[in-house]
Amino acid sequence: MIGILNAISWNVDPILFDLGALQVRYYGLLFASGFMLSFYIVSYFYKRAGLKVEEVDKLTIYTILGAVLGARFGHVFFYEWAYYKANLSEILMVWHGGLASHGGAIGILIAIYLYSKKYKRNYLWTMDRIVVPTALTGALIRLGNLMNSEIYGRPTDLPWGFIFKYNGETVPMHPTQLYEALSYLISFGILWLIYQKDDGKSPRGKLFGIFLILIFGVRFFIEFIKYHQSTLLTNDSVLNMGQILSIPLVIMGVYFWISSKNKSVEP
Repeated sequence: MIGILNAISWNVDPILFDLGALQVRYYGLLFASGFMLSFYIVSYFYKRAGLKVEEVDKLTIYTILGAVLGARFGHVFFYEWAYYKANLSEILMVWHGGLASHGGAIGILIAIYLYSKKYKRNYLWTMDRIVVPTALTGALIRLGNLMNSEIYGRPTDLPWGFIFKYNGETVPMHPTQLYEALSYLISFGILWLIYQKDDGKSPRGKLFGIFLILIFGVRFFIEFIKYHQSTLLTNDSVLNMGQILSIPLVIMGVYFWISSKNKSVEP
């Protein structure tokens, strides 16, 4: 009872404004803002490295396609394959909702590989620049999830619990969207400081490795206070899908961080 009295009542309409044929949602606006900020940050990195800023246009296209397609397919295959295998025509209907951050991460890894091969850029050098604004974009996307009243956690008695009334909830829940948004924002700050401390010459793979450790390491622990979302696992599973997918990414991060000590720093 005390938890309910101290809880935050959250009943925000996810639609910012509705013009009939045109609906603008907070989620979409925050999502787009993240990519816009990423463009300017990566442009700064390219300019500082003496590379053509025009090249960032192409990199942005690869990144957006990789992130959106990866996030969509990640949601379909990791979380709701039981539904989509019977409704194959809906797989590409992104506007119906359903994006998974782990799938987005995998999609970006593949997209940057293709970009690096085509434009003759070192893969790890490019990833080191991409992950810095990606952490910031992740924070904005999680705020979008909050505005949508989605992917929140289990019930809590903590005074900052949110009652998501828009979804019909009556008890306070962990606002895991805010937990993740804050962790991503802190990760962005750490990566930015490391980049500046290294004078823009961090060994290849260093920032990429630290990003994976920070983002998916924190994600692993936050998942303990979330409900199981994947239809591929039962509620009795010790780990949920988000944790299972985070483990290899954290291990990958440790590998790249350690091995970066022997890597070059030139573009």
